[in-house]
Amino acid sequence: MADNYLDGLPAPVITQEIPTETILARKEAELVSRFPAVAPTLLLESSLTKKVLEEGAYSEWLLRQRVNEAFRANLLPYAYAGDLDILASFYDVIRIFGESDERLRQRVILAIRGRSPGGTEARYSAVAMGASLRVASVAIYTIGRNPTIYAAVFSTDNNGVPDAGLLATVDAALQAPDVRMVNDTIVVQAAARTIVNIAADVWLLPQTASSIMPTLESALRAAWAAESGLGFDLTRAWISARLMLPGVQRVAVTAPAADAAVPFNQAVALGSISLTNKGRDF
Repeated sequence: MADNYLDGLPAPVITQEIPTETILARKEAELVSRFPAVAPTLLLESSLTKKVLEEGAYSEWLLRQRVNEAFRANLLPYAYAGDLDILASFYDVIRIFGESDERLRQRVILAIRGRSPGGTEARYSAVAMGASLRVASVAIYTIGRNPTIYAAVFSTDNNGVPDAGLLATVDAALQAPDVRMVNDTIVVQAAARTIVNIAADVWLLPQTASSIMPTLESALRAAWAAESGLGFDLTRAWISARLMLPGVQRVAVTAPAADAAVPFNQAVALGSISLTNKGRDF
């Protein structure tokens, strides 16, 4: 997946953002300067003039917000839904049916990075990601001085392992004449997997029912499916943190004995999960 270098950038401002209170104070000051004799009466909370000024201040604030939002909709980090579709189409990127805004935004970044006619890592990554919504991520790499280009695919389903159909879809996209450089040999394969078995002792709070135990495994697997990917290490700290659901007093991870680290083109798959209820504590 493309690095999201857009994170942390300050939101651009075209029209100065002013609080409604400040706008209202300015309007009231102008009224006082024009009609000093009657201003105290006109600015009573119950007066119609006061209500009109408040409505005007709020309307001006809304207009300023809308101008800024309309401008930001033309920028990649702030474009959503249809605005993002239009922006993406400028880079020849079309949303796949069911694709989220975040995934589409990442593909646009890859497309921009890979604007070379072909042959770049970003270009091949963009093509692979665009081949199917089932592609969670892909690593494009070579080994040593061998010119063969490998595309390691990590799937959104099947514990990250792409089936033959998905690999064929990605391969067809990368081998297309307008994609593959003439002298490139591309090999599409499943990302190598490291299977890690997990074991942990779990202590519950006094009021927690034992029925929580079966839910801990499913929660752990769901969390890994949502947060893992190519190059993601499985750490003991992560396991402990995800098992600390409400009602759990503490967790002691007994396996793996050390963090499972993987290179950028491999992924960790969870094997067996054994959780032992050690009773209640507080």
